Amino acid sequence: MRLGLIKHNGTRALAGSRNGSLVTLEGANLPADPLAILSDPDLTARAKEALRTGPELDPAAVTFATPLARIGKIICVGLNYADHAAESPYAKPDYPVYFLRVPTSLIAHGAPIIRPRVSTHLDFEGELVAVIGKGGRAIPEARALDHVVAYSLFNDGSIRDYQFKGPQWTLGKNFDHTGPFGPFLVPAADLSPGATGLTIRTRLNGETVQDANTNDLLFPIAELIAKVSEAMTLEAGDILVTGTPAGVGFARKPPLFMKDGDVVEVEVEGVGVLTNPVRDEAA
Repeated sequence: MRLGLIKHNGTRALAGSRNGSLVTLEGANLPADPLAILSDPDLTARAKEALRTGPELDPAAVTFATPLARIGKIICVGLNYADHAAESPYAKPDYPVYFLRVPTSLIAHGAPIIRPRVSTHLDFEGELVAVIGKGGRAIPEARALDHVVAYSLFNDGSIRDYQFKGPQWTLGKNFDHTGPFGPFLVPAADLSPGATGLTIRTRLNGETVQDANTNDLLFPIAELIAKVSEAMTLEAGDILVTGTPAGVGFARKPPLFMKDGDVVEVEVEGVGVLTNPVRDEAA
């Protein structure tokens, strides 16, 4: 099952995917909140039935929203694939490298990633997202996956020259309109525990530029949750962006950065495809 949010007839509405087609759930008497639905077994069952019978929509006639009605903390993980750590200027980490994104950096499926006027070093990073459905602090690793309600997709668009201006990555990871998230949430129960064994790919203008498997994560999702919850309380609606594999643009020879007119796709097996065009920031 895949649930998300769209902007339709001037309002935010619940939608989903059925056999690759976009389906509206506006008439199903369900909350326009995929997280609330997936956190409640009765609502989940009703949503599954509505997906079987709901009318199809023309994707060109709607605008996608990010798939959570309220997004909490945006917790990202760097250098979490060994091959990506090897292509970076950093050593392979012995402990997860966490950083935060801000809400103004996020965009939805189909919205343009904006290359800012101040830089041409706009890079792609296809990633899997774990969505927290049940909060907690000091969560044991053995029970950490009980706190994941769903998975989704992310493109951690990075302004590399700003990222590398200093030892902290915050600025380069938080330019406005550089973090696509969506299009749908997939229930954790629909995938393998911890979303292991899934192919993850990024394509730029139809060419595969990243190709890996979630088995290659240095720190699996349960460990990421356990370690970050030693420091902070996780809450329902927080998202954990779990890291990108090798193939990013800055590490290529010559570098491959995204530019106006490009189209970038992030695909994870069983989760879907996140697609966004690239546009230059207006003067």
